[in-house]
Order: sequence, then C-alpha cells, then structure tokens
Amino acid sequence: MKKIYLSVLTLALSNLGFGQSFLEYTNYRGAFAPAPTAAWTDSWTNWDPQTTPYPAANVTISSNIETDQYWGNDQVYLLQGQIYVKNGATLTIQEGTTILGDKNSVGAGLFITKGSKLNALGTAAKPIVFTSNQPAGNRLAGDWGGIILLGKASTNAAGGIGNIEGIAPTTDTEFGGGTTPDDSDNSGSIRFVRIEYAGYVYAPNKEINGLTFGAVGSKTSIHHVQVSFSNDDSFEWFGGSVNCKYLVAYRGLDDDFDTDNGYSGKVQFGLAVRDPQIADNPSISTSEGFESDNDPSGSAAAPQTSAIFSNCTMVGPLRGNVSSTVASGYRRGARIRRNSGLKIYNTIFMDHLRGLHIDGLLCEQNAVSGALIVKNNIFGGNSTGLVCETSLVGSVPNQTPSAFTTIHQWFGQQVNDSLVSSANILVKPYDFLSPDYRPVANTSIALINVNHDVAGISAGIDELSLFENINLYPNPTQNEATLALSLLKSSIVNVAVYDVTGKIVSNVFNGNLNEGETKLAINTSDFSNGMYYAKISTDSIIETIKMSISK
Repeated sequence: MKKIYLSVLTLALSNLGFGQSFLEYTNYRGAFAPAPTAAWTDSWTNWDPQTTPYPAANVTISSNIETDQYWGNDQVYLLQGQIYVKNGATLTIQEGTTILGDKNSVGAGLFITKGSKLNALGTAAKPIVFTSNQPAGNRLAGDWGGIILLGKASTNAAGGIGNIEGIAPTTDTEFGGGTTPDDSDNSGSIRFVRIEYAGYVYAPNKEINGLTFGAVGSKTSIHHVQVSFSNDDSFEWFGGSVNCKYLVAYRGLDDDFDTDNGYSGKVQFGLAVRDPQIADNPSISTSEGFESDNDPSGSAAAPQTSAIFSNCTMVGPLRGNVSSTVASGYRRGARIRRNSGLKIYNTIFMDHLRGLHIDGLLCEQNAVSGALIVKNNIFGGNSTGLVCETSLVGSVPNQTPSAFTTIHQWFGQQVNDSLVSSANILVKPYDFLSPDYRPVANTSIALINVNHDVAGISAGIDELSLFENINLYPNPTQNEATLALSLLKSSIVNVAVYDVTGKIVSNVFNGNLNEGETKLAINTSDFSNGMYYAKISTDSIIETIKMSISK
C-alpha cells in the first residue's frame, strides 16, 4: 500500500456498482463451492450473536444526520430513535465499528433518504455490527428497527413513489424517482456488515425488516451482509435495480428474501437458514424462503417484478427430518404470487414443508410464457407430495382446480431436481453454531445440472465495478484528510477539486493507480471554510462528491 501526499481537499464515498456482468459462472448449484474452496461466510459472520459480548455505547445519536459524518471504530454508537440521513448527506462508517439500536426507543433505526448515502465499509477481518443494546442473553428479534435504504430508481408504486410501510408518510420515507426514475442511482455501499435483532413491528403486518431497499439504484454496492434474528423479513426489496452478492438470512421470523413493487436487480450467492421454532403468526403472514409479488394487489403495474436470483442455499426448518414439528406459520421454500415475474436459478431448496408455490393464474401464465422462471434448482426433503403447489381458483364454495394442470411437467422441463431426502447434499447444514454449507465433494447433486444461460451472466469484471471503495476521513476536515481509494484493476484516474461556483481550484492527481488500495494524505490547510466538490474520473466513470472544510 502506498501513501501519496497531495495539496488539496476532498471526499467521502464508496462506489462498487455492478453492471450486466454482475452474475458469475459457477460449476455448482447453491451458494458455495465444494472444499477445498473456503466458504465465503468464514471469519465475518456470527452464528451465535445471543452470547456475543458487545461494548456499551459511548456516543448517542438522537437527531437526524444532515451533513456528512464519519463514525470511527474507536467509538460505540447508540441509535436512539429513527435516525434519518438526509439532505444529500453521506454517513461513512469505519470497519470494525459497533452500532447499537436502543430497545427503549420506538423503532430505532437508520434511514438513508433519497439522495443521501450510507458507506458501511467493513472488512472480513473487521465487520461492522448493528445489533441490540440489550446484554448478552437478553436480546430479542425486534429490539430495534433495522437499516432502510431509499433511492430514486424505478418502482411500480402509484406515480413511481412509495413510502416505507409502518411509518407516517413524509418526504423522508419516500422511495422511487417518480416519473423520472434514475435506475443507476447510488445510495452508497454496505459490505461485511452484520445486522442483528432488528425488525420493528409498528402494527400487525406493518413492520420494517432487517435490511430494507426502497427503489435503490444499481450503482449502490451491497455484498457480504448477514441479517440474523429479524422480527420480519431478513431482506426486502421494494422496486429498484440494486444488485447484491453474499447475503445471509439467519433464523428470521418471516421471509428470507422478499421482492415487491417491480424489483429488477440481480442477487447471487445467498444463504438462508431457518429455525424450526421461529415463524410469523399465520393469521398475519406465512413465512417463506422466497416471497415475491408484483405489487400488493397483483396488478399489471410496470415495471414488473423480474429480479434474478442465482446460487442460493435455502435450508428450511425440517432440518433433515420430514416428521419434524415446526412453528405453525412456516410454509414454503418459494411462494411466487400476485403477477410476479421472479427468476430463480441454480438454487438449493432443502427441508421446507412445501417446495414451490406458483400462486395464482397470472403467475401460472407468467411461468408458461417464460416471464417467471424456476430453473436448474434442487428441491429436497419436502413433506411428501408437496414439492409443487398451485392454487384453487374462485371463491368458496365454487372453487375449482388451478388451470396450471401441467405444473409437474413444467417443473421437470425446467431441469429442476426433486429428492425425497436432503441427505448428502451439503456437508454439515444442521449445526447452528458450526455449520458447513458447502456441497459434499465429488458426490453432491449440487455439482451437476448447473445453468449458465441466466441473462447477464459473465465471467468478467464490469467497468462499473472499478472502484471497490472511495473513502475520506475525517469529514468535515480541518487541515488534513486521508483519502482511501481502492481499485479492482489498474486504471488511469483523475482527481480535481472545484469550489461551489464550479471553478477548478486544484488539479489533484492524474495518472495510473494500481489495483488495490492507495491512501492519499490531503493537505487542506490553505482552503477556506465552506463546501467543495471533488470529481474522480476514469475514461468511463465520473463520481462527484462534496465535502466541507470547517476550521
């Protein structure tokens, strides 16, 4: 790692965006390669957050964040209420930082409003942890609210604008770009982050999740995120085009991966693990691995929910025993309903009571037309006779069987495998505290029938993923700031600084930067107080970021 000294000011942000080559080729189904390849969950996840000691908070956050802030790992932060990052501000969080949600505050959480950014920049060795402020042994799902990202991308909500459910609608709870959406909007970066005991319930069926995406755009970077013991869904997308990799949904209450309101992004490498005793109240909602709607009414509103999921491992509550008794609210590995056009490839569904539900005539028609795809997946260890499920049509007492009479034929034509038993698929999937979710080497069915025809799949690195992160601290700054710039490949980079009138005040850097991290020590002693703008550019990417000088 090199350090360069420059006379300038500037910036704060992360920009790991993914384009059409986001999905990678694999030679296996499910989320993990077989041994000797290490599991991508190694070192940064936590399978037992209940007994983990966390330090007490020494910084209380009780008001909204309206200017750029940097949270360092030398402090422990307490979210005391609903904290909105707004007015275009960027909150940057250093690796290894702990943030506690206050159980005694109503729905304490972190809300990133449209136009603002969260850069939670953890590492595998030093993940960032959002968790309950309760002591070890006393933490409960729903102790605090969770993280909500709100962007300007497309959604099929009325007028292209939605509001996060459960909270009184304001401009701070809005998501979506209306009639002029920006599908390449950037809400920042979340990487190597754990979110524990979140999911606040404001009223029945009015909850926020562990990690909620509201119309988040494709330049946002999301990878290596674990949501544990959420009191609603672990991950939910309301529209948007953000792409995500390496997601863990661990022992949540409701759905693991929930897609709504026209979500069109791509997700690869997801792990979901269910607890037999944890599920939602079935009178309110049944719990699924995947749940997908086009919108709450199942209309033809555009854009249609059309997200692509590939290479997920979904471990259900039966845990190798089809005779197990599980919480009454649990139902299926995947329920695709309300005119959704979801697409699932190369995924392992094991140990769910029921496997796949193509729910409703519109979804059945989508399956026949190819708008809805469930292809090259494994369904194993379901309750007898419940691998595929369709719906009755009409109202009682005149219900008739579904028109989708060929579901089993369709299921087979999609090269899905159905196994009576889930044995010998994964190495050690039922040990909560010391699992191994990799396929059994050489013999697992997960090592055959892989689909490589997924739209947008590629072995290459998209140019938009050039920046692993761009991070400046402190911000605001006085006399010196450190700019950490990490690239995925060697590139020519130009950095220039402008004042608020648009006049260039410094040509900071123009030259080749090698792959990996470069730290730039930036001397700001000659700058007057005020706002400046730094433009970072390559031959195909331009990022403009603001920063203030306060002496």
